[in-house]
Amino acid sequence: MVGWAIAVHGGAGVDPNLPTERQEQAKLLLTRCLNLGISALQSSAAAIDVVELVVRELETDPIFNSGRGSALTEKGTVEMEASIMDGPGRRCGAVSGLTTVKNPVSLARLVMDKSPHSYLAFSGAEDFAKQMGVEREENDYFITEENVGMLKVAKEANSIVFDYRIPTTGYESCGVGVESPIRMNGLPISVYAPETVGCVVVDSQGRCAAATSTGGLMNKRTGRIGEVAAVMEYKGLGLQEAVDFVIKERLDEGQAGLIAVSKTGEVAYGFNCVGMFRGCASEDGFMEVGIWE
Repeated sequence: MVGWAIAVHGGAGVDPNLPTERQEQAKLLLTRCLNLGISALQSSAAAIDVVELVVRELETDPIFNSGRGSALTEKGTVEMEASIMDGPGRRCGAVSGLTTVKNPVSLARLVMDKSPHSYLAFSGAEDFAKQMGVEREENDYFITEENVGMLKVAKEANSIVFDYRIPTTGYESCGVGVESPIRMNGLPISVYAPETVGCVVVDSQGRCAAATSTGGLMNKRTGRIGEVAAVMEYKGLGLQEAVDFVIKERLDEGQAGLIAVSKTGEVAYGFNCVGMFRGCASEDGFMEVGIWE
């Protein structure tokens, strides 16, 4: 047997001017999710069950960009996506374009477990959700007053907004000092980009699993499909060394973060941007929740 480990994140690329109250709310949610996962692991839950459990909790709370609280499309609606991967069986499931599924990560799990496919999107994913009997809500359930305000800001700026967690009042101070915003197809995008949530776990049997969930970009075009979780292998390196290598050598500077666990119970993270909402813990008693370096 090996020791378990867990890491959770709420997005990388945090505005340094994010209000203290927002920071504390984020850390409280990360702590709650981390403790939820720890409790399940201490009860000998399988890694795949733990990542689903934790990401469901993140989707239910509107603090981050997934499930309820997802970023809005240009039409003011929500289109969500999620993915899940089970290491032992090298299996995966993913969904995109969801408008009614309360917990997209659980539908991704069902795609993996109950269908011959690995990826379903839009009407096909919604039809599958009905067949599976998963909990569903009207699209309005996922829309928050805060995000309606941020969509208005984005439209007025003719911008696709990554950092939709800027408060609707006092947002002028957030992102101050950004001289050259990223552009996507000609539209400016804020540099600060907490765009997804995710969780990685290794359980006491050495089984690894990962899951992600996101609402995508604020003011995105309807039908846009974003990124899903990825598995990388770097032989001959320790886990933290591998994470550092990927962050420094394989990902664009200032735009990325990574959480990781190994089959031997290691946990690691890294980011090359201003900050990353994250929490991690291992069976040896280590636990950390943070945002900045």
